[in-house]
Amino acid sequence: MRVTINGTEQTIEDGLTIAQLLEKLGKSPKFLAVERNWELVPRTKHAESPIAEGDTIEIVTLVGGG
Repeated sequence: MRVTINGTEQTIEDGLTIAQLLEKLGKSPKFLAVERNWELVPRTKHAESPIAEGDTIEIVTLVGGG
C-alpha cells in the first residue's frame, strides 16, 4: 500500500502497525514521536495502531538539550 513517511511516498506491506513499521525501519521507539495523519500516536498505542492506505506518517527524533 502507498503511504507518505516524513514527506516521501513509499510502498509498505499491508496490515503493518506503527510498531512494525518502526521495527522495519530500524528505529527505536524510545526516542521517537510518531504522528499519523497529523495526530500524535502515544508510544503505548504503537502496537495496536494499524497503518492504512494513504496515511501520512511523521517520525520525529526526540532530542534533549538545553
